[in-house]
Amino acid sequence: MEVHSGTHLKRLQKPSVSIGIFDGVHRGHAALFSKVNQRATEMGGESAIVTFSPHPRIVLGKNSDDLRFLTTLEEKISLIRLNGIDHLFIIPFSKEFAQLPPCRFIKMYLVDRVGLRHLVFGFDHHFGYRRQGSYDNLRSCADLYDFSIEQLAPVVDGKTRISSTIIREALIHGDVRLANRLLSYHYSLEGLVVGGSQVGREIGFPTANVETGDKFKLIPADGVYAVKVTFEETDYIGMMNIGFKPTVNQNGGDKSLEVHIIDFEKDIYNKNIKISFVDRIREERQFSSVEKLRKQLVEDRIIAVKILSHKYF
Repeated sequence: MEVHSGTHLKRLQKPSVSIGIFDGVHRGHAALFSKVNQRATEMGGESAIVTFSPHPRIVLGKNSDDLRFLTTLEEKISLIRLNGIDHLFIIPFSKEFAQLPPCRFIKMYLVDRVGLRHLVFGFDHHFGYRRQGSYDNLRSCADLYDFSIEQLAPVVDGKTRISSTIIREALIHGDVRLANRLLSYHYSLEGLVVGGSQVGREIGFPTANVETGDKFKLIPADGVYAVKVTFEETDYIGMMNIGFKPTVNQNGGDKSLEVHIIDFEKDIYNKNIKISFVDRIREERQFSSVEKLRKQLVEDRIIAVKILSHKYF
């Protein structure tokens, strides 16, 4: 996949295109990408995805302090690449750009520069100035500028329509199994291992304290999780605690992300690791003593190993 950043877009051969933010690159997005690839093949052309960076809500200041996203830009690029798309266009988003009417955007950027031949639209998708870029509104634009357009039906899981919003809500409530099923992969985050209090090591459960590099990356609900840890392209199993560690921090403190990697002894301080969430074991809670915490961690580790010995998809 070729990645193009900026406004100097490459002209393609009979391109089939879709536009969106694609946060999470979930199963609904995968169905959209599949259709884009299918139409490109039928036309003897190329497939392309158009997205924007920074996220429009960050630029426009809409509740930016509370914004949390499923994927960083780097993660999004990697996931879209796995879907077999030929080209990814990342267009810079600004307040001035936000004033551009949707049909004018399509004419200036996709028709004139990319050579748009077919546009695949997601179910109930809107984009552009005042969200005027809907499927119904763009049908006249398609007739005017001589490209075809189609809209996909929603992708559902049981009775649930798959969306980035539903997945975010699942993670906020700690339901990583549901989130993973709707994503079709394990939700993950990456971060730098930093020094900690060493309390875990003292009770036989050394942990790596993780600092994420993107303040907008969504962190799942507080609790203990069975996780897969990737370090230097090798996977390990572990359990992660997200929260305030009330048993050892009785006077409060900052929230931390700590992972105990099972049967692992390498020095990974100041190294980057990837944490993939498989299931939630329990809520975080305060114990009456460090010894009772230790006993609970023994039970947690047994559960984590059992969970991680199975595959969910």
